[in-house]
Amino acid sequence: MSFYEQLKQRIPPITLNLILINLLVWLAQIVFRRLGFDLSQILGLKFYAADSFYPFQLFTYAFLHDTQGFAHILFNMFSLFMFGGAVEQRMGSWRYLFFYVTCLIVAGLSQELFWFTELRDVVFSSADIIHLNGVQMLPKADFFNMFVTVGASGAVFGLLLAFGMLYPNVPMYIMFIPIPIKAKFVVLGYGLLELFLGVSSYSDGIAHYAHLGGMLGGLVLLLIWRKKGLLR
Repeated sequence: MSFYEQLKQRIPPITLNLILINLLVWLAQIVFRRLGFDLSQILGLKFYAADSFYPFQLFTYAFLHDTQGFAHILFNMFSLFMFGGAVEQRMGSWRYLFFYVTCLIVAGLSQELFWFTELRDVVFSSADIIHLNGVQMLPKADFFNMFVTVGASGAVFGLLLAFGMLYPNVPMYIMFIPIPIKAKFVVLGYGLLELFLGVSSYSDGIAHYAHLGGMLGGLVLLLIWRKKGLLR
């Protein structure tokens, strides 16, 4: 039996293939980067006003990750493994895939909305040159092209919310907290933490509003399915 066949016996199919696709794309990013080409400039999510923005980026950005280290891809794939498998078993593979894609698209749209609220004065300004920190000057087009988001975190946070709603009383252990916490409280805590960090940490390089958007997209979809009786 091949290694892939063994994995298929342990991990539900959509979750397994999502993990493998993300890992393969990450390896491709590293190879292309060494060849002098950054895939995130084409497939990463750009600000809608940038000339390098394309609608397909609202989907492709979620399969790219930071290539400067392992933390980004490791955290997302571990979370996908931990929560995605259980959610897929409960939802069924195709509904689960639809849920995952919905979360990542809503997360991307949320990031676009955040960028717009922060940059709307520049968007509507008639000036063609942007002054950064009062020193550096950039053409407006180059300034917009600076913004890019990559990663599956928005979809993963949607899965975390789904796990908390589908398995609300499952005990979970959080690092540095020696007692188990019910999943529903973990999800609530993560949501509040992301909201706080999104408001207070504009320049930390993390797309907190995309995380919240993924959770919001998942919540709306779960409530619709629950109302229609498609999911308990």
